[in-house]
Amino acid sequence: MIRITHRISLDDDEIEESFVRASGPGGQHVNKTETAVQLRFDVRRSPNLSDDVRMRLERLAGNRLTQDGVLILVADQYRSQRRNRDAALERLTELIREASIPPTPRRPTKPTFGSKQRRLEAKGQRSAVKRLRSNRHED
Repeated sequence: MIRITHRISLDDDEIEESFVRASGPGGQHVNKTETAVQLRFDVRRSPNLSDDVRMRLERLAGNRLTQDGVLILVADQYRSQRRNRDAALERLTELIREASIPPTPRRPTKPTFGSKQRRLEAKGQRSAVKRLRSNRHED
């Protein structure tokens, strides 16, 4: 059981991990060990996520989400399989934590008296400039 927040926790069988060879430098070691981790989490079929968290998570995932709704995270920054695995899990939990926070609703505000005055003064100045540029100078 992986604890995300006090309300959300994921079962271990919801996360699928596969290990692949990491790209980049590393000498002979990198050519024979599979240290990179490819973590897969099915966002749409997870019973532990509410609908609003699921929608926000899909939006946050962006191009890391497949057509089927599977989130794929690849971690290959470390040389150790264990550290890459922990990094991928940490990124997943952080994404779900971020998706679990509902957006704060926008409170409509009225423009202040000063902002109205400044806008009207700027309009008047602009109007005067355009009036002076016109062919007919009536004033």
